[in-house]
Amino acid sequence: MTPFSEVTIDCEQGSDEWRMARLGLATASRFADVMATLKSGGEAATRRNYRTELVVERLTYKPTESFLSRPMQIGIEREPLARGEYEALMGCAVQEVGFVLHPEFECGASPDGLIGLNGGIELKCPTVGVHFDYLKLPAGECPSEYRWQVQGAMWLTGRLWWDFVSYCPEFPPELQLIRRRVLRDESAIDKLEAGVKAFMQEVRADEAFARGYVEPK
Repeated sequence: MTPFSEVTIDCEQGSDEWRMARLGLATASRFADVMATLKSGGEAATRRNYRTELVVERLTYKPTESFLSRPMQIGIEREPLARGEYEALMGCAVQEVGFVLHPEFECGASPDGLIGLNGGIELKCPTVGVHFDYLKLPAGECPSEYRWQVQGAMWLTGRLWWDFVSYCPEFPPELQLIRRRVLRDESAIDKLEAGVKAFMQEVRADEAFARGYVEPK
């Protein structure tokens, strides 16, 4: 694993500055796509599609437009309330940050918050059905689909633990906020670092191919 020394871009998440800071880079929220594999050993479609997405961003200098469903929009609107509920429960302050860049690799993360010197937080405000499923999460585990995002956030911020939090105000008060503390996994981070490095090498190769493209005769 490379020595850690993050670079933080002070910007509001979701702003134009934030979108441009992430342009053409692998981000923690998409690390699951970077690490996606097929049992046959071939490249997963989600990985290929994400690689193409980043290449096009680099060629056009335009961020990819993302679709926000109504549940996704509700989740974004509820995030500040979820953060406040977490702070009240844990008796701590959550530091909001913009975009954290790795000093060497072309990747970064947009943490939902940093806590003290060693922790961080991933906030989700899902539908009632998904929140109910999260009640069944074992101690120390986050949903598998967020494993690489959470470990990636710890990799990029140098933190030792990360709280996965789900908030749903439709539930009774004692069930509205679910918290699972995930510890840093060095073996997973080593694997992620290698995966991101290989992925971004492919992105750069595809970009070079496109920029040097000549129509066949």
